[in-house]
This record gives sequence, structure tokens and C-alpha cells, in this order.
Amino acid sequence: MTEKYFVVPEETHNELVTEAYRARRYTADEARDAARFCAQAARHGIRTHNAIKALHLDHLFGGGSQGCVPGAEIDVLESRFPAAAVWNANRKLGQSVAYRAMEKCMALADEYGVGIVSVDNAFHYLWGGGYVMDAAKKGYLAYTQCTAALAEVVPFGGKVPTLGTNPHSWGFPTTEALGYPVVVDWATSVVAMGRVQQFRRESRALPPNAAVDADGNPTTDPEKAVALLPFGAHKGYGLSLMNELVAAFIGGSLPTLRSRWTDDGDKHTPNFFFQVIHPDALNGGNFARGRSQTENIKAVLDDLFQNGNRDCILPGQIEAEAAALSDRHGGLLFSEAEINAFNEIAAECGRPAWKPADFATT
Repeated sequence: MTEKYFVVPEETHNELVTEAYRARRYTADEARDAARFCAQAARHGIRTHNAIKALHLDHLFGGGSQGCVPGAEIDVLESRFPAAAVWNANRKLGQSVAYRAMEKCMALADEYGVGIVSVDNAFHYLWGGGYVMDAAKKGYLAYTQCTAALAEVVPFGGKVPTLGTNPHSWGFPTTEALGYPVVVDWATSVVAMGRVQQFRRESRALPPNAAVDADGNPTTDPEKAVALLPFGAHKGYGLSLMNELVAAFIGGSLPTLRSRWTDDGDKHTPNFFFQVIHPDALNGGNFARGRSQTENIKAVLDDLFQNGNRDCILPGQIEAEAAALSDRHGGLLFSEAEINAFNEIAAECGRPAWKPADFATT
């Protein structure tokens, strides 16, 4: 870590974030969920989905623009399948819905071995990895996907954006075997639009075949980039399409209409899908050399990293190292630019500005 970071106590961070959401008419529970989520993202080094990003998205798509409905209640719809729940979120804050959905999935998995929750009429839940990581730390295999707030991705072979960045997130309970959960979490575009905005600010070129210009031609110039390309060409496209199809089964409408609020009788909201599997539901009981399930997981991971692979990393390792660094410093780590952004949030909700001199530095 070469850049200087300020160490902000989590309580200080959560107090400001809670106040910011309360100032936007969210309930106390919703504000606490939002602060909890933002702290979790910051602690694990997810700078693209911390409180600054979350509150910015709320400005763009939140209660002031018809997207999110502060204080909305979830409707639990009738399902004939005991291990599968279907909810109408009524545009409730996405973080609150996602935490509740994952909790429900875990409860169903405890009873049936597997549990799923499908969510219609949702508001974006931001970093999907945080929810599956939470479940994995509690001992479950967890998965979630959502349709992104906007159609910003061009389908394979096309020129016009008609898909969302549509992330997939998996969490595996490997803490006992490894020390942290394996978390595979990615958008289905080469980069996120937030990365384009970051590179635009920093006057840096985008990687090749990550974005297209207004004519649908690939560009590395962030000033000209207006849409994104799927990673791995047809492979990322296929994964992104999966999100749209699952959403369509749940009740989602056209991806090009999402978050474009007009009174046209259509639906403009994202959809979520959550699934949790209890490890015992997968256990065949016949592991080589008499190993336990946990011992077998460790043996498989050790086999991957033998000989010349010792320096390879696992998905979730960087986040685990960031969390360990945060813990070692005793708070959440933010750059000077991020401190300034938090002070803009403080001014918005009438809270005192943070004074950098009050915080320890790395």
C-alpha cells in the first residue's frame, strides 16, 4: 500500500452513512442496513461499492427519481414449493432486501438442504459479493445474481447496449479449510461503468475491447466510451443473458427500460435471485483416504497450488487481505479524496465535516 489512507472508526463511518440515508427519508432499519453494507464493502477494499458509490446511485436512481421507495414493505407471494420463496420488493432499498433474502435462503437450506428467493420489483443491491461472503462465513454455499440498473452492455456481435452489467456472485464456506471464504464475484462486462468514469477522471486508457463509442466501435478512450462490452466475448454475453432470462421468469420486463421512469404501464425495476445450499446436502460421504468434507476441500485447494502455482491467488483472497489490513489498523481505510467525498455527504445531511487530522493514517 503506497497511497496514504486515513483510518476511520467503523462507528464514525456508520453514524454518517445512517444519517445520510435517514435524511433521504429511509427508515431506521433501512439506514442501518445501508451503513452495514457500506462498511462491509469498505472493510474488504471494495472501493467501487462503498458508501460514496451507494449514495451516488441513490441520487441517480433512488427515491428522488422514482426508483427506490423509502419504507416500502416486502410482499411475500404464494409459492407451492416449500424451499422456494418469491417476493415483491415494491422497490424497497436493495441492501435491506438482499440481507433479508439471504437470511431466508439460509433458513430454508437448514430445513430443506437448499433454499431460493426470487425477487421482483427490486432496487439495485450493489456488491453481490458481500451477501454471499456473509453466508459463506456462516457455513453455506451461496449464490446471487441480479439485473443491473441500466442497459449499458452491448450483446456479442452487436453495437447497441441492451444488457446490464449483470453480476454473478458465489461464496464457498472454506474458512475452516483456508482461513477465509472463496468468493467469486464479477460483472459480466470487461469493466464496470464506474471504472470508465474513474479512468476518465485519471486520464487513463481503458483496456482493449472493453468499451465502444457512440458508433458502436471499440475504443480505449474513456472520453468516447458510451457503452461496455461483455468479458470473454460470447462467454460473458451468455452469462449476462442468463440474468436477463432468470429475471424474465421472475417478472422482469425489458432491460432497455430499466430505471428509465415513464408512466407507460411497463416495469422499470431490476430483479434478484438468491440461492443457498447447505454443505450437508452435497455430502456423498465417500471422500478419498477417509477425509472429512473439510479435509477434502483443503486437499483440493492444496492440489491446485502445488509446485509452480504457490504464488497464485484465490478469489476472495484480496478481499480477505484487505479486511485483515482494516482490522490491523482498527478502522476503515479511505483516501484523502474519499474523505473529501464523505464531507460532501456530511454537508448534505447537516453533519459536521470529518477532520483528517482526527484520524490515524497508514
